[in-house]
Amino acid sequence: MLIARQISAALQELGRFYPIVYLGGPRQAGKTTLLKNLYPGLPYANLEDPELRLLAEQDPRRFLKDFAAGAVLDEAQRVPQLFSYLQVMVDADKRLRFVLSGSQNFLLMEKITQSLAGRVGILNLFPLGFSEVENTPFAPLDLENFVWRGGFPGLHEQNVPPEIFFNNYVQTYLERDVRLLKNVGDLSVFNRFLRLCAGRVGQPLNLSTLATDLSLSVNTVKAWFSVLEASYMIFYQQPFYANFNKRIIKTPKFYFFDTGLICHLLGIGSPKQLETHHYFGNIVENAIIADLYKKRSHAGKRPVFWFWQDQHGNEVDLLIEEEGMLKAIEIKSSQTFNTRLLSGLTKWAQVSGNSAAQNYLVYAGSQTMELKQGQLLPWRTALMNL
Repeated sequence: MLIARQISAALQELGRFYPIVYLGGPRQAGKTTLLKNLYPGLPYANLEDPELRLLAEQDPRRFLKDFAAGAVLDEAQRVPQLFSYLQVMVDADKRLRFVLSGSQNFLLMEKITQSLAGRVGILNLFPLGFSEVENTPFAPLDLENFVWRGGFPGLHEQNVPPEIFFNNYVQTYLERDVRLLKNVGDLSVFNRFLRLCAGRVGQPLNLSTLATDLSLSVNTVKAWFSVLEASYMIFYQQPFYANFNKRIIKTPKFYFFDTGLICHLLGIGSPKQLETHHYFGNIVENAIIADLYKKRSHAGKRPVFWFWQDQHGNEVDLLIEEEGMLKAIEIKSSQTFNTRLLSGLTKWAQVSGNSAAQNYLVYAGSQTMELKQGQLLPWRTALMNL
């Protein structure tokens, strides 16, 4: 059973205004399956194929001659010189439609901005979000299953055991994307870097401590974070810069787009093991924030996410800026509500002056409640409605 993807409507909407649509995202997020189903009338070419890639590199005019009515070109970052030819084609014939996809952001976006500015609409497809699986046979039984399994479609639609899927995924990622994006001599060290990053999600980024732990330079670690971002492994959350007496931390946090991958990297072998893991709270926080991010991105919006923390340790996990307003969301892995969980939102309300109607405490329990400090929401309700 193929799961319907939320991004489909936004992709088709972009196609009304742009002759070229680019769909980015991590490997195995479902880009190829989606595009083949969404554009059955367009021929498909995968530029990972060595013969096709060689033809496109050596004789781009001959390669594109077979696609005179348009095409879906998968892994388009492998032959960026095609973009100039595509520009000429769509300028000459306004009826043409090309769909490009890629799994390496920086390699492709630089070429797109140079060659296809004004002619391309851009979206990113990430692993499945909660709202995409909630009403399917793959809906998670509980929060632990949702977080541990993650959202890669192959785990759900093909029922691949997570250990097999992620072992293969990480190995493929190291051998293909990492080597393409950066000249990493020892992939085992990069693999260790990945695992250390998995244990630091939701924490302010500290390049120095990571560099020390890996016996690497700070510049190398910084470059490796660029690899993670370029291959859609992670995204950053910046601190909120409103001047509340300058009591803010100015270091970003980072999160993985998929928590199933985090659990694999940390050696968490089951939902039960996750529940008692010392990083459980951080991983739940990652899951909620990443899901709300994907939900907006798949709807064609640009997520504007912040976190707030002052010098005394008061913090709010997520601020979402939308329509000129800020939603403040605190995330807790506890199934039991108590007023201590509201301390961050209470302090935020004092310094920001924001209405309690825009404050939310998301937790692992099942009770919904209106509170003086904001709204108490179960995690399922929050992911469907926030």
